[in-house]
Amino acid sequence: MELRVSDRVPELTALLSVVSLAAVFGAVGGVVPASLLPRAPDAVVNAIPHINAVLSTTALVTIPLAVRAARRGRIGRHRALMVTTLGLFAAFLACYLYRLTLRGTTAFPGPDAVYQYVYLPTLGVHILLAIACVPLLYYVALLALTRPIPAIRDSLHPRVGRVAASLWFISFLLGDVVYLLLYVVY
Repeated sequence: MELRVSDRVPELTALLSVVSLAAVFGAVGGVVPASLLPRAPDAVVNAIPHINAVLSTTALVTIPLAVRAARRGRIGRHRALMVTTLGLFAAFLACYLYRLTLRGTTAFPGPDAVYQYVYLPTLGVHILLAIACVPLLYYVALLALTRPIPAIRDSLHPRVGRVAASLWFISFLLGDVVYLLLYVVY
């Protein structure tokens, strides 16, 4: 009996999602010792939030362009833009987790009322959407990578992809709002 990746997309999605989220929660929870990571100069570590804001903002451009390309039947362009967005996300996540492991979370410097009624709800929704996006993104990416283009159109990829792209876009947007509140406004 031959096992093919295309026959195991839900199982692989679940496995990759669990491993990925475990890595994120491990970094957030301080399970990964900072001593295991190579130490970048302080200027580089301090620049990570700003680099991540650029990565997020760039993704806010590539996601709608990719959706538009798919709607126009420009599948090669759609694929290139989505692979680019996945690369932006991977770079963002690597930088974020690196800085988080070395420095921990960043305290909100603004007024308590803004923290309680603006920052925390924005951050909470951003985090929930980011977590929800992980399995959706793995699922649509695995469907796209394991099927010929005509079969992708007949799979759940278009339907799940619309949801994933929308949630991903909102998550990136809210991430930029969190950045602005932490590093620009206050």
